[in-house]
Formats: sequence, C-alpha cells, structure tokens
Amino acid sequence: MSDRITVVLATRNAKKLPEMREILAGAGLDADVAGLADYPDAPEVAETEATFAGNAGLKARAIARHTGLPAIADDSGLRVDALNGMPGVLSARWSGRFGSASGDMDAANLDLVLDQLADTPDERRGAEFVAAAVLAVPRGTAPRPGEETEEAAEGVLRGSLLRRRRGTGGFGYDPIFVPDGQARTTAEMSAEDKNAISHRGIAFRKLARRLGELL
Repeated sequence: MSDRITVVLATRNAKKLPEMREILAGAGLDADVAGLADYPDAPEVAETEATFAGNAGLKARAIARHTGLPAIADDSGLRVDALNGMPGVLSARWSGRFGSASGDMDAANLDLVLDQLADTPDERRGAEFVAAAVLAVPRGTAPRPGEETEEAAEGVLRGSLLRRRRGTGGFGYDPIFVPDGQARTTAEMSAEDKNAISHRGIAFRKLARRLGELL
C-alpha cells in the first residue's frame, strides 16, 4: 500500500497545479495534485462572503465534500491604502458591469484603480496583494475521521502602485504593482521569481506544512 495522498486544488486553471506540486514537494509531502478539470461535475461555488478567507473556505469545503479528498482553495485581491483597503474581495469585479461590457475585465479594473488614484501622490500609493488559502479535509480522513477538519492561512505582499503599466506577464493588477524592495512590477518578473515572493505562494506554503502535520 502506498502512503501517497491526493490533494485537490480548487481551480480550473491548469497553470496553478505545478506551483502547488512544487510547494508540497518542498514541504516533504509525497502527494499528487489534481485540479477541477479532473472533476468536471464539481460544483461552481459563488464567492458570496465578505472576506478572502470566507470565500476560500466556501470553495474548499464544497470541493472536499464532492471529491472526498483534501481540498485547497484560495481567494485573493488587492488592497489599496488610499482606497481604504478596497477593492479587496471585489478586486476581480471592481469595474462592475462596465468591465463586463468591455470584454476585458482585468484591464477595466486596472484602469479604474489608476483613475481613482490619479491625484494621489507617490508616497501615498501603498498597496498590498492579499491571499487567503483554506485546506478542507473531509470526514473519513485522518487524523479525525469522524469530523471535517479545516485550516486557513494568509499571505501578504506589500508594495506600491505605479501610474502606468509595465510588463506583460501575470494578470490583474500585476502591471502596476511593485513589491517593496523590488524595481520590477510583478508583471515584469518570471513566474519563478514571482512565485517565490507572492501572496499566494506564502499562504500555500503555510498550508503545505499544516497538511503534512494533519495527514
């Protein structure tokens, strides 16, 4: 019998799976990582909570119950100091119907933030990327087979916002976000460099350590 476990990453984006495999291997876990493409009948989970952790928890619990396997989900976004922490959990849909109508929600969201900060001086353009990741372990799985187990972790990457785009990598607000201590935007970094410092990577690495303790 093999002790190898399977963990489901609650995403349909296949590009995220290698990152999770690398993180779990780095934590010393012998694990397979599946995505939602492996479970085409998995439910679509609406992000209706008011916090990143709340939304991540909704997705992780739903996928763990559906698959019967440990599931990890995340929710992330941008908090801008001068906007009192917004867009926050609304980051992906900040431009609302206008963004949907434009056909490029990412670009519309970014343009709206730039417009809202147009008169904000450079020294007040601080911001942070925040990610919450939740691990849900279903009933019937060690260490407490009679109940569900849930763990949450948060990752934060501080930085500041430029006045115009730089770089073609990444997505969302990456072209205007420069992490503290860096000269490049996260859109100018290689995937490896970005993953090493990213908010998602920080949160996932914390969960990987906890997963090893649980299973």
